Amino acid sequence: MNKLVQEAIEKEAILATRRHFLQSLGTGIGSLAFGSALWGCSSATKGQQASSRIPPHFGKAKSVIFVHMAGAPSQLELFDYKPTLAKFDGKECPKELLEGKKFAFIRGIPNLLGPKANFLQHGQSGHWISDHMPHLATQADKITFLKGMYTDQFNHAPAQLLMHTGSARLGRPSLGSWVSYGLGSENENLPSFMVLASGGKNPDAGKSAWGSGFLPSVYQGVQCRSAGEPVLFIKNPDGVNADIRKASIDAINAVNQETYAEFGDPETVARIAQYEMAYKMQSSVPEVMDISKEPEYIHQLYGTNPGKESFANNCLLARKMVEKGVRFVQLFDWGWDAHGTSKDGSVDFGLHQKCLETDQAVSALLIDLEQRGLLDETLVVWGGEFGRTPMQENREGQKQSFYGRDHHTEAFTMWLAGGGIKPGMSLGETDDLGYSPVSGKTSVYDLQATILHCLGINHEEFTYPFQGRNFRLTDVYGKVINPILA
Repeated sequence: MNKLVQEAIEKEAILATRRHFLQSLGTGIGSLAFGSALWGCSSATKGQQASSRIPPHFGKAKSVIFVHMAGAPSQLELFDYKPTLAKFDGKECPKELLEGKKFAFIRGIPNLLGPKANFLQHGQSGHWISDHMPHLATQADKITFLKGMYTDQFNHAPAQLLMHTGSARLGRPSLGSWVSYGLGSENENLPSFMVLASGGKNPDAGKSAWGSGFLPSVYQGVQCRSAGEPVLFIKNPDGVNADIRKASIDAINAVNQETYAEFGDPETVARIAQYEMAYKMQSSVPEVMDISKEPEYIHQLYGTNPGKESFANNCLLARKMVEKGVRFVQLFDWGWDAHGTSKDGSVDFGLHQKCLETDQAVSALLIDLEQRGLLDETLVVWGGEFGRTPMQENREGQKQSFYGRDHHTEAFTMWLAGGGIKPGMSLGETDDLGYSPVSGKTSVYDLQATILHCLGINHEEFTYPFQGRNFRLTDVYGKVINPILA
């Protein structure tokens, strides 16, 4: 009985410490805004991580740049060329494609919608790429397509959560957080996981798309801004210089160390690491986030505009981050939803405008990484959360004023390039209408397993204990997509 009482007392002490920590998060001196600063930033903790979490094989990729086009770009206007669909443009969709299916907005029997773009084959690979992406077409032989991707979520937020956390529900760690937990950072002055958003909004899944879930909070992504102060509250307030700041952090961490020695709460260790990383970031982040000192030919290559928020700026920043040792860079670009409810939300004009904003920069990213010798060790991933239907959306049974497509779970296209991936490949094929894969089906979990594999992580062995069982990013699913591996 005494033992049970003692265990209850110890548990309550741990919980009390955790509650105190959580309560203070919103009222700290600002450095807790860098709650994403990683535990694995010091050489000591990096060594500990490497010995306890990295499987015995080594990956070809050292870092990842995941470019997510939030809203789901239409594969049928970009990469999945379907001349048969063009022939049946305006015809009623075959009923067998609709029976037992659920769509976000389509009702009744919609008409098929032919591709609203022109396609040509490019490079020695012969990749079909539409005229919406002329810059990317010049890099065709660097990239590998997955044209048989599928998901089981047809709404944006759950599909984005599934893509980035392995679960359509809130509470799971994001892909970048898993990578940070396993590999840490190569630069002790920068977080291992950094996030940049463009398009005027965050993705529908919100900050949970780069959250740490049940992993310690130090592994969540640090969201930076390409305009204004790169991280909120990174500057010292008036009257506080670097020496005063350092002294205050040392004093706070001394108290935290005593607290940890007394109660043993791991979140106290995380808190110490957050303060230390916040202090380091005050000098390291402004430098890495400053693109104004890049040479003119780089600005022309990317199409950047220093001082303003843009996808082009974020692509250049992503290159700078991986060059400085950041392990995982997540780019989100909002505005790719094309239902046809407006001109800007159409698969002809609206999609073309989004491509004009992004095509040059993402192509420049591949060129720049290669010319710096970084592409072989940097895995670049591009795609959305699901695909678009071969049918024109008829929201609530009514034809839209503009060309648009509904959400589609059964087929979409993503591409990868760089570290660990064979260049110039295309895996997967959809039927003549682009409705379902007929070969090379790959799931979201397969993609996640492959990304981890390229980093040297076995997705089936890489786990974290939570609520009585070992969790992994891919849960009980996923297979490495071996045919595309270099």
